[in-house]
Amino acid sequence: MTLPLALPDADEGRRWITAALAQLDDYVLPRYRSLDAPLLAVVGGSTGAGKSTLVNALVGYPVTRSGAIRPTTRQPILLHHPADATWFEGGRILPGLERIRGTVAAHPVPASQAGAAPDASAMTSLVLLEQERVPQGMALLDAPDVDSISDENRRLAGQLLAAADLWVFVTTANRYADAVPWRLLLDAASRDITVAVVLDRVPPEAEAVVREDLQAMLTAQGLGGAMLFVIHESPLDAMGMLPAGSVDSLRSWLQGLAADAGERSAVARRTLNGAVKAVGTRMEAIADFADAQEAAARELREGAGAEYSEALKRILDATKDGALLRGEVLARWQDFVGTGEFFRAVEQNVGRIRDRIGAYFRGEPAPAVKVETAIETGLQAVILDEAANAAENVDRRWRSQPAGRQLLGADDLAGTSPDFDVSAAAAIRKWQEGLMELIREQGQGKRTQARWLSFGINGLGAALMVVVFSMTAGLSGLEIGIAGGTAVVGQRLLEAVFGEDAVRRLAHQAREDLHVHCQRLLDSERARFLDRLDDARPIGGRSLRQHARKLRGLAGSA
Repeated sequence: MTLPLALPDADEGRRWITAALAQLDDYVLPRYRSLDAPLLAVVGGSTGAGKSTLVNALVGYPVTRSGAIRPTTRQPILLHHPADATWFEGGRILPGLERIRGTVAAHPVPASQAGAAPDASAMTSLVLLEQERVPQGMALLDAPDVDSISDENRRLAGQLLAAADLWVFVTTANRYADAVPWRLLLDAASRDITVAVVLDRVPPEAEAVVREDLQAMLTAQGLGGAMLFVIHESPLDAMGMLPAGSVDSLRSWLQGLAADAGERSAVARRTLNGAVKAVGTRMEAIADFADAQEAAARELREGAGAEYSEALKRILDATKDGALLRGEVLARWQDFVGTGEFFRAVEQNVGRIRDRIGAYFRGEPAPAVKVETAIETGLQAVILDEAANAAENVDRRWRSQPAGRQLLGADDLAGTSPDFDVSAAAAIRKWQEGLMELIREQGQGKRTQARWLSFGINGLGAALMVVVFSMTAGLSGLEIGIAGGTAVVGQRLLEAVFGEDAVRRLAHQAREDLHVHCQRLLDSERARFLDRLDDARPIGGRSLRQHARKLRGLAGSA
């Protein structure tokens, strides 16, 4: 799932998506598929809190590097019992991190030299280290600083903590109230994760006060059940190790948890359920971002639709108020039907001169074709003009919004497509051909008028177009009146051949067909904009909320 449109909050939404996917890939799905896998205890905390020193103390000798230069931990190290190796060698957890098999030096070295030297390029890998002193059923992961000066360090620390069954959170007597650690602890509370808080470097005389204050803070934030361990401030030995016994209570607690299969399962299930709940909450928030994307897409789509709908309306209005019967069309029509004297004769008695008109059709079909051509040219000009106006308006509307500007980019769509004039001309000709077919169908079986249809099909078609373009009041009544009776001639001529009711039906069908052809033309132009929306494929939050409910059901069955 993506948030493709450039909305103001899209970047934040994308971060939520990344976090939710990472939580699913790194913890939820792996743990759901293997509830009996060893617990993963991630040792995390603030810069300089003593995380690596604590890990070394739990093992009994230096296995991970500690020191004054920050950050010392860039490449995460996962320590596990040899019997648990198969659980971590594959991509069951943290599948995005490459596995590297580490080794322990034959002779212990000082903590300042233990493990790999800090290397930013190695942050995409996870060092696996077998260690007999790590209890079977429990693995320890030494994570980078959660408040590191390195963005990548902080990102990786957050990813590792999200993959944990259990947090061993390390802070110090003078930094336990820092904002960054507490944001993570609050996240732990929301996930109902098992947390052990290690308060490091505590002066013995201040232990009671600091412990009481930290415990009160934990309780206030929903973490009253977190285990709290205190390590007194003391100098490190020559190997960089804490005094013996400093972490006995923490070690005993971890060993007891690892040895109790039922308790391990309870911790895993509780953390899994909490993680699923957190992912569901994230998905609900992501659904809100997705709804905003859908709303923006709908606004862009509706804006394009409104502009092209208005263009269609203006085109059709121009074809029914007589405007197209001026200029070249009028001149060609008058050439076709004759002089003003002819108009007066038609007005007096159309029936009396049928033979005369028929002879005119039979003898000179070319003027009728010229009428069709003039109508095609005029109608094409109207369609091109209105399509260009619509494109310009849509382009302006879209560029007034961040999402629209993103979709359009540097492309200029403020005009018709390169071959639109050709398409418009072809559509008009197709419409005209359709009128001729209507006339042929209407004239079938009319023996007395067979010669009219045989010799005057183009003329009758031209007359029908003139009638269609002069319907100022729509079909009702066929109100005609333009250019000294021009349209009247066409109407009377058609009525003489087909009858008044048939002319109404022909005109109605002709207008409907014209509407369809113009609609298709404008739809093809509008698609230049809408295709960009379709390619982006913004979706709403409804399906995400459905997935969130399914995910909660999945956790409930764990």
